[in-house]
Amino acid sequence: MIYQVYVRSFASSGTRAGGPGIGDLPGITSRLPYLRDLGVDAVWITPFYRSPQHDHGYDVADYLDVDPLFGTLADADELVATAHDLGLRVIVDLVPNHTSDEHAWFRAALAAAPGSPERARYLFREGRGADGAEPPNNWQSVFGGPAWTRVADGPDGRSQWYLHLFDTSQPDLDWRNPEIGDMFESVLRFWLDRGADGFRVDVAHGLLKEEGLRDQVLPEGTEGRDPNQVREEAMVARTDFDEPMWDQPEVHDVYRRWRRVLDEYDGDRMDVAEAWAKSLEAGALYVRPDEMNQSFNFLWLLADWSARQFADVVTGTFAALDPVGATPTWVLSNHDVVRHVTRYGGGARGLARARAATLTMLALPGSSYLYQGEELGLEQVDVAPEHRQDPSWFRTGEVGRDGCRVPMPWSGDAAPFGFSPGGTGQPWIPQPASWAALSVEAQSGDPDSTLELYRAALAARRNLPGDRRVDVRVEGEVLLVERGDVTIALNCGAGAATLPDGDLLLASGPLGGVLPADTAVWVRRRSSR
Repeated sequence: MIYQVYVRSFASSGTRAGGPGIGDLPGITSRLPYLRDLGVDAVWITPFYRSPQHDHGYDVADYLDVDPLFGTLADADELVATAHDLGLRVIVDLVPNHTSDEHAWFRAALAAAPGSPERARYLFREGRGADGAEPPNNWQSVFGGPAWTRVADGPDGRSQWYLHLFDTSQPDLDWRNPEIGDMFESVLRFWLDRGADGFRVDVAHGLLKEEGLRDQVLPEGTEGRDPNQVREEAMVARTDFDEPMWDQPEVHDVYRRWRRVLDEYDGDRMDVAEAWAKSLEAGALYVRPDEMNQSFNFLWLLADWSARQFADVVTGTFAALDPVGATPTWVLSNHDVVRHVTRYGGGARGLARARAATLTMLALPGSSYLYQGEELGLEQVDVAPEHRQDPSWFRTGEVGRDGCRVPMPWSGDAAPFGFSPGGTGQPWIPQPASWAALSVEAQSGDPDSTLELYRAALAARRNLPGDRRVDVRVEGEVLLVERGDVTIALNCGAGAATLPDGDLLLASGPLGGVLPADTAVWVRRRSSR
């Protein structure tokens, strides 16, 4: 069970450069006992490296140091040591697809001539058209707009373009250059030597691009649409689509090398891929025995509120992973998506569905990933435009990811809700006044609260049958999963359904003798003797 901490928004000590309004490493360290008591096994921390923070740390300027905004290397060491003392593992977020444009390598590339070794670390190309004024291909940034930016004239008078699949401040590295692989092996060893238990690998499917960097061929009828939305729809529908910028076969050589490095270290070190592969089968390739340990399964997150869709995700996941013997993963929220209470409709219905989906997910074999605040039932916040900081907002004018990144409410009846000891006023993204009723303090000890449901589920999860295989079926709008002698039932329908026979272990909401709509239960079947 892994808990994701978004470093800026989890907890602030108020003692580092960010002050009381921005989370930091000492703040995380102070709250580690809460995570132990919640019942998680590991904490994944988003990037805390030196960075200009254009994408809140996912634009790395120095992989071997801590940004003063969040603390020091000594703070990182203390966090790891404290976590280990509490029985928690620490997973560091690694960003290998791109660097910051303030990284020493990119600065050197801009100062060097086209064709130089400095530029060969990135994907610089000549533009199209008679004067090179058009981008080298038609690729679009994940954050909106073209994925290419033209640089100022070089020493020889030619202007090149550089690739950035995300923000302009995040130039993509050229992983066909051996120097890149050598540098990242040294980064892995640096953090492993400091006690990190593993890595969450950002954009793991994106490191290698198809040679030649040809145009992307979009499905017929999708011209003018956001290619990223088209891609997500194709993933859900499990249809093929062209993507020369993602998921190239050579990327697996990178992870075989990394696996050899991890295996040199004691303590069962691991890595998990953020690989938005276009199919479950393609995703399974990342977790073959000599590659990564885990890969995020985003289809559970993308599924509609439907017993059939959930069933298809579970059966499809095991069918894809069984041939490689890998462990499945499950996730409902993270720092890049709308919180699942809101995705499921918001308000009382959204919360009921979120609790039910979570209880179902936590009963499945494999590893589950939780995102900070979901255990409080937090919804997506409608952040006012003047407070938005997501680079996708500035590139597209569309509401970005800020709404799922609002700092945690810990205690008290007004902002910053205990986010920083002695802190007053709003943190870096304002917290809604309604969160007073959702704070850790307000929910602790209330048996009906979402926090106590999570605590109970995480404790009970450790006693579920060890069976890796599950039997899945759908009856009407009810998903039924059999795991050993435990039945998990999720009612996605509009009316009440019959409760499974047996002894009730957990329920996501009140029952009244039936399985109400938007409710899940765990039931242990009675012996037939």
